[in-house]
Amino acid sequence: DLNMTTQAWGPEKLSQGVTLVVDRYAFSGVAFTSAKKNFSLDWCKQPDVGLPQPDLILFLQLGLADAATRGEFGRERYEDRAFQERALQSFQQLMGDSTLNWKVVDASRSIEAVHEEIRVLSEDAIRNAAQRPLGALWK
Repeated sequence: DLNMTTQAWGPEKLSQGVTLVVDRYAFSGVAFTSAKKNFSLDWCKQPDVGLPQPDLILFLQLGLADAATRGEFGRERYEDRAFQERALQSFQQLMGDSTLNWKVVDASRSIEAVHEEIRVLSEDAIRNAAQRPLGALWK
């Protein structure tokens, strides 16, 4: 549970310089829930309002055609084309928030190239985070 995780670490740990790397954080749940029928993006964001604002959000972009060539694609319930397209639209709306530091990484490249880009972006975000106060998500 995301709220329990942030309570356990707490803003005080983050303000002491502890680096927290989180897979998916609030954005994945918001995008995938809002991709369902009858769920607005704003409504889906509400449970996560006020969580610590991330210093960096990485979106690993991979086209549906490329994703379909990878092993096990289509076995999860959300891996149908129409739903994935709606989820991508939700992510694109989330990326439009200029108060957040989104970086899109081309995941169709080699593992080494993707790793290097993520490493550089992450190290830069960690350096810059020390100069800024901790923000609150979607406030």
